[in-house]
Amino acid sequence: MTYIRDDVKAVVDMINAQPGPLMHEVDPATARQMYLAMVAALEAPAAPLARRKDLEAPGPAGPIPARLYQAGVPGEAGPVIAYFHGGGWVIGGLETHDSLCAEIARLTGHTVVSFDYRLAPEAPFPAATEDCLAAARWLGTGPAVLGHRVSGLVLAGDSAGGNLAAAVARETRAELPLLAQWLIYPGVDMTASGGSLEAFAEGYLLTAAGMAWFLGHYRPDPMHPWASPLHAGDWAGLPPALVFTCGLDPLRDQGRAYAARLVSHGIRTIFREADGQVHGAMNARGAVPSAQKDLEGQVRDLLALLS
Repeated sequence: MTYIRDDVKAVVDMINAQPGPLMHEVDPATARQMYLAMVAALEAPAAPLARRKDLEAPGPAGPIPARLYQAGVPGEAGPVIAYFHGGGWVIGGLETHDSLCAEIARLTGHTVVSFDYRLAPEAPFPAATEDCLAAARWLGTGPAVLGHRVSGLVLAGDSAGGNLAAAVARETRAELPLLAQWLIYPGVDMTASGGSLEAFAEGYLLTAAGMAWFLGHYRPDPMHPWASPLHAGDWAGLPPALVFTCGLDPLRDQGRAYAARLVSHGIRTIFREADGQVHGAMNARGAVPSAQKDLEGQVRDLLALLS
């Protein structure tokens, strides 16, 4: 029998009972509004912070919208967490991940900057990765708007954002002061089949049909190392990693495999899996209280990794 937490089951049952079309049955613009409404209904209120400011970073196709989060007055120098949101490279943005990024800033005490990279199908693969590379490199210059010197970068993201963080870590490991990569239920293998992809293909929020819809719009080269970091050839010099997976997630096995591959190549890695939890839970902490505990556990792991 598949174990599912009580608070998770209540939300999953509620969403599965909703009438009307699903996100993968509508156009991307409508899906973006549906996702924003779903997060608004399930997410916890954003934590009050000392500073929350909208910014822009230079990008390959024009300015990249960004948002700065600081829980207190920064010191002379400190780490910066670059956050890349999830949403299958098609949906999501600064607003859907505002509460999560504010909470990460509150819990870690570090500066967080979230980036609103270009989305598909308007900008298919590899536009999102190109934007996130530009964003990380911009942070590496220590822009004055941060209010402190950058002692190092943590590249973080959930789902599609975890994919982007892993790809950016690989591309910039020799040029940026990377402290860690924090991959939250990442998609890292676009050639995967079977296992958790089949076991949780229906009924647990992220579905097989939904994933096919995302990839149909994103149109990646499945074997490109930016699309499938699990199949990249060179693992030397990657930064320490925190990999978080959920027990009921179709992407679970990819995250497990990526953590194992990092360990096998001698990369310091902390792996955490939330039993009975579903994909996307970090954006549902208001309706799923146990997800808040999962986030707090990850932050403890990240701080241990940084120390």
